[in-house]
Amino acid sequence: MNANLQPSGSAYFIPDVTQVPERHTLSVLVANEPGILARIAGLFSARGFNIDSLTVSETEHEKGLSRLTIVTTANPKTLGQIKMQLGRLVPVHKVHDLTVEGEAVERELALVKVAGTGEHRVETLRIADAFRAKVVDACTDSFVFEITGKSSKVEQFIALMVPLGLVEVVRTGMAAISRGKDKM
Repeated sequence: MNANLQPSGSAYFIPDVTQVPERHTLSVLVANEPGILARIAGLFSARGFNIDSLTVSETEHEKGLSRLTIVTTANPKTLGQIKMQLGRLVPVHKVHDLTVEGEAVERELALVKVAGTGEHRVETLRIADAFRAKVVDACTDSFVFEITGKSSKVEQFIALMVPLGLVEVVRTGMAAISRGKDKM
């Protein structure tokens, strides 16, 4: 039997590999007005789309514009629906799929609290140094580290801190911008 064929009742079908969910980073330029974030979150929720990460801030004060960076996991059909629905909202000026449009610079910030004394404390500082995490608070029995980078780097750092006494993590979500000289 062909490995690509999967049973479906008594018949076999070939799976549609174009519909495999993928992670996408969307950059959305919107009018900075009350309720826009709730409208966009509502759009995702009402249609059963998930937001993996969401950051928003005013980026062009003079023009009254804010930028949302939305990370979502969706198959191509669903992603097309998401972009189309976002584009229909009146205060949305532009929607860009940074994942499709080329390489983007993506960064996340996390504050990571780790408890520990003795050898665990020394090992915690050694790993933090290797990850270029900055100590932003220190007590005799704990540290708070600030780490920035790709989400995979932040996740790896957090995973290494678990056995050393991880207490708490706060993450900002993804901030992303396209590479090159062109403006959104």
